[in-house]
Amino acid sequence: MDSSRTSKRICVVVGTRPEAIKMAPVIAALKAASWADVRVLATGQHRRLLDQALRDFNIVVDDDLDAMREDHSLTALAARILGRLDAYFTRDAPEFLLAQGDTTTVLATAIACFYHRIPFGHVEAGLRTHNLEYPFPEEFNRVVTSVATTLHFSPTERARTNLLQEHIPDARIVVTGNTVIDALLLTASRRPSVPYPIEDDAKLILLTAHRRENFGEPMRAIFSAVTELAHRFPKLEFVYPVHPNPNVASVAYKCLSGQPRVRLCSPLSYPDLVAVMQRCTLVVTDSGGLQEEAPALGKPVLVLRNETERPEAIDSGVAKLIGTEEQNIVREVERLLIDKSAYANMARGISPYGDGHAASRICEALRRTFKI
Repeated sequence: MDSSRTSKRICVVVGTRPEAIKMAPVIAALKAASWADVRVLATGQHRRLLDQALRDFNIVVDDDLDAMREDHSLTALAARILGRLDAYFTRDAPEFLLAQGDTTTVLATAIACFYHRIPFGHVEAGLRTHNLEYPFPEEFNRVVTSVATTLHFSPTERARTNLLQEHIPDARIVVTGNTVIDALLLTASRRPSVPYPIEDDAKLILLTAHRRENFGEPMRAIFSAVTELAHRFPKLEFVYPVHPNPNVASVAYKCLSGQPRVRLCSPLSYPDLVAVMQRCTLVVTDSGGLQEEAPALGKPVLVLRNETERPEAIDSGVAKLIGTEEQNIVREVERLLIDKSAYANMARGISPYGDGHAASRICEALRRTFKI
């Protein structure tokens, strides 16, 4: 086979840390394929966090739109990415483009691909809460993205069903599992070390809180619950990688600085995050990714939200929606710390989101699409 004549130009777009983590296995699989000519394009939506994740997976960016600005609005960010993608595609349009998730980067990329008639593949397609206001703006982003998508890579059968209900043809949907499990299992197999000392008999909770709908009073309630739990359980420690968004960081440091067993730190590298997950007792989070990752490591997940687009973990009993009311958070965490049976029922080590081979399925689906 003459690879110079058959290789297909595929562009992979990443803008945020989770996108880089979840697309890293896909980039690696495509680079290993003789028929794929892969270029990685960064939008820089979250500059520092994106660059950290790219380093974690040794991903070299071919082009960078450098779209981030301090305190930019969603509208301004989307417009900036659209304009720069327009110029990029005018110079050198790929034959196929891949993006993952539900960010402004993904929405703008899908729209730009539609305008330029570039086939677009959506990784993690079909997640839904069926409420455009929650989470905001992610639900809107993924619904609109699906309209412009050529090939939908759904992580679960539930996600596939959501797309079918929106009249997406079944032939354009491929159920792959979630690529984050590929990244997680590879990283976990290397047994990374926790980056700071933890007492052997300490019970460790990994905490993350950064969602837009939790800004303000909900976040203060979360931090009040953390303070109360730290007082009730002398052997309990929290690790909280604080998101740099000022709406998060300013409140976190105001409410939790000085708490001796609450470790506030910068966002962790992916190996460090996986090491903390492997060591922790449970995860308390409003993150989407941790709802997918922690169950695969046998860690119960308490979700600081009232709805989730990832219901499979809830249905499997390895995650639970607990909202952001202080006393409810305290009650649910306390139950898992005290009730061994309740803990065991959630710490079953099942993975509703995949088996670690999602990237190879995506790669194979693209090969079939190109009829190679």
